[in-house]
Amino acid sequence: MDELIPSVEETKAVLSEEEKKQLEEIKSRIDTSDPNTILKYGTGIQSKISEAADNILKEVHTKDTGDVGKILNNLVLKIRELDVDALADEGGGLLSKIPFIGSLLDNVKRFMTKYQSLSVQIVRIIETLERAKAQLLRDVTILEGFYESNLEYFKQIGSYILAGEIRLRELEEETIPQLKSTSETSSDPIDTQRYRDMVQFSNRLEKKLYDLKLSRTVALQAGPQIRVLQNNNRELAEKIQSSILNTIPLWKNQLVIAMSILRQRQALTAQKEVTATTKELLEKNAEMLKESAIGITEESEKGIIDIETLKKVNAELISTIEETLRLQQEGKTKRQEAEQQLRTIEADLKEKLREIKSIQEKS
Repeated sequence: MDELIPSVEETKAVLSEEEKKQLEEIKSRIDTSDPNTILKYGTGIQSKISEAADNILKEVHTKDTGDVGKILNNLVLKIRELDVDALADEGGGLLSKIPFIGSLLDNVKRFMTKYQSLSVQIVRIIETLERAKAQLLRDVTILEGFYESNLEYFKQIGSYILAGEIRLRELEEETIPQLKSTSETSSDPIDTQRYRDMVQFSNRLEKKLYDLKLSRTVALQAGPQIRVLQNNNRELAEKIQSSILNTIPLWKNQLVIAMSILRQRQALTAQKEVTATTKELLEKNAEMLKESAIGITEESEKGIIDIETLKKVNAELISTIEETLRLQQEGKTKRQEAEQQLRTIEADLKEKLREIKSIQEKS
């Protein structure tokens, strides 16, 4: 990971005057006379990075779109309950006084009742999907705030690392050699102790910088993780919108067309029955009634749409919704995988920090 980070010289070469002043201010906080200066150095930024990582994990834990999947599954079941095939099983006119005609009327009535009931449910489903989509988009905005904050933390901790490395180099190349030379020529044991204290301080500062670099790695990895979550939310929101704007309206339109065709067939068949009855009552006009009946029958047949086409359209609509569900499940699986990866990264980082702390305590 360090090869992605510029060296001290490379970084200082591109810093503005304002940034150099800020760097000097941070470096001045490393007070070699203060025993707690290493302990306090950069801890504020480290805490913010850890909090940001926890917030990302919380987003993974709490954002589950399973409810949306249940809603779409329920919609598929309701669509299948509307048996379009049953509407094709008719065998004559629509006069309810004839037994098999009365049965047909009952089938149509049940179909209409189911459709009207489902229409009400669809309105509620659309409202629920709209709310889910809005929540997903709000989450994208929240995650964008996390991303910007994490980016700022990454820059800030980079400044602490750079300032610390500059100060460490000053200690190793200037202060410690001077103290060593003084201790070797001096008979005062205090000079020797000062030299040893400064060497220990330098070691602790080096360990602290390593600790800060680990935190910088956490911040560096958090960026793409946040983007993955945002992209998943956007894709799911787009799928929901597609269902609202395309799939559901198309399905409803096809059912409306189917019912309109049924009404036409009812009217034409009723007219045929009236014509047939008139023929039986008016023998003198038999020929004229025959021609009329044949003409109406021909027109009636022209107005009929192949029921297989309607069945195919209905099957395609169901397939579209099922594809939406599949893509949603894939998105959910990816989020679960991302969650596991985040947990593994966090566990590895915490284990490494415990090892560092143990080493520090032994030192």
